[in-house]
Amino acid sequence: MPRKEPGFAERLQTASEAKKAQLEKLRAMPLVNAAQSAERQTAQVQTAEARKSRAAERKSSKRADAKQREAQRAADKARQVQAAVEERARKDAERAAQAEADAARKRDQKAARDARYAARKARQK
Repeated sequence: MPRKEPGFAERLQTASEAKKAQLEKLRAMPLVNAAQSAERQTAQVQTAEARKSRAAERKSSKRADAKQREAQRAADKARQVQAAVEERARKDAERAAQAEADAARKRDQKAARDARYAARKARQK
């Protein structure tokens, strides 16, 4: 009568051999991967340093951009103030010119009125 299923002892034996085989495989890997691991680690260190340098460049670039924007805002503000001053001066000049024109018109009207009055008085005599 042939045995189809292995017994308990045989299963323990094959499991033990499989564990030993896996342990041997793992022990052999570090020797093979030691060089690769060192290369990976140096590559990781280099990428970390590159990442830090890029972050520092971005930070300094943001600072420079912020300074430039602040300078632009200050220049815009100065232009606005200058434009407001010029506008006020222009309006003041217009008001002065209008006031002078009104005064001249009133003088001319008074002169015309006085001339009419004098002509009327001259006709009465």
